This record gives sequence, structure tokens and C-alpha cells, in this order.
Amino acid sequence: MNRLWFLLTFGLIGTAILVSLGVWQVQRLAWKEGILARIEARIDAPPMPLPATPDPESDAYLHVTVSGQIAPEQLRVLVSQKNVGAGYRIISPMQLDGRKVMVDRGFVRTRDAVAAPPAGVVTVSGNLQWPQETDGFTPAPDTDNNIWFARDVPAMAATLGTAPILIVAKDVSPSDTPPTPFPVDTSRIPNDHLQYAITWFSLAAIWVGMTAYFLLRTPRSPAQKD
Repeated sequence: MNRLWFLLTFGLIGTAILVSLGVWQVQRLAWKEGILARIEARIDAPPMPLPATPDPESDAYLHVTVSGQIAPEQLRVLVSQKNVGAGYRIISPMQLDGRKVMVDRGFVRTRDAVAAPPAGVVTVSGNLQWPQETDGFTPAPDTDNNIWFARDVPAMAATLGTAPILIVAKDVSPSDTPPTPFPVDTSRIPNDHLQYAITWFSLAAIWVGMTAYFLLRTPRSPAQKD
């Protein structure tokens, strides 16, 4: 009898814990989807002038439009694009009235040459971004071959002599191709909460099944059989 109560209690507690973890992940999923919806709304909002002092927290993904001259200098950031393969993001300085910022002009394949930016004044429409792409395992830039392995905004700004402001281009007028614009979207923001929820709920179902199996396999006393 004591063994039956132990198995039943252990099974109920384990099931409750696993189900609560699944519910928590469902709540996290709703929270993350709300964040992604707000980011998408900001990405697609009508463009506005570049703020005087953009803030990495409050102005991330802000849709802006600027006009100025894109300098020929460039940094190449190694990336891979689905269905295309390896290539580079091309980061160039852009001189505005009174300040200089960086523009992520877009993507070129590793085997393709990068055309010079359009001469004269150009207009760039794009989104502000301060990507968090570096960690302790990110290699240092290969300055001899001009290959970077992440968009490190402060380090790139120091190299190009600009403010630590990066505009990821959606559109450049006159046209600046190649590179091809590689605009900001939410597809690369991880959202695995649904998979986690399914995992926890599946484990809860397995736990229930195992508990039932052990309860049925536990021998009962003759009095219990009667």
C-alpha cells in the first residue's frame, strides 16, 4: 500500500511540474510573439529623420531615411544567406550634414566584386540596428583580408571613423547594386518557445504513462485483490 501511494504521489508531483513548465513556455511564447509584432511594426513604419542621438535601446529597428555621400571605404562581414550561400555584408561610411554614420549596403557573394557606391548625394532608407553578434568565441577581424566575422558596431565605427550608428539599408537611391540590400527582419530572432512547450507537455504525457505502468505492475496484497 505504501508503495502505491509513493508511486501515485511521485507521479502526480512530476506531472504537475512538467505541465507547469509547458504552461510557462506557452506564456513565454505569447510574450515573445508580442515583442516580434512590435519590432515588425517598427521595421515597417513610415521612415522618419535620423534622431540627433539615437539610443541603442529605444531606437533599435527604427525606420529612418538619410541623405548624404557614401564613401568608397568598406568593411566586409562574412555571412551566409539561405539558398544563396556564403557572402559578405558591405559596411561603408556615409557622410551626412555634420556627422558620419555607417550603412549596411547589403549582400554580395564571396566571388563577386563590390561596385563603388553611387557618386554624389544618395538617399538611404533603412533601419537602425545594433546587432548582438559577438561573443567570446567570435574571431577577431582579419584586417589583412578585410574580413569581419560579426557586425561589431563600436569596433567598426572606430575603424571607419564614424559615430556608432548603423543603418541597414532597405533601399538606396540612386541604386547601389551590387550589393543587394539585406534588410532587417525578425526571421533571425530566435523564438523556440513553442518547441519547448511541446517538449514539456510530451514529457508530462510520458510521465503519466510511466506512472500508470508502474502502478499496474505493483503487486497488491491479497486483501486488496479481494
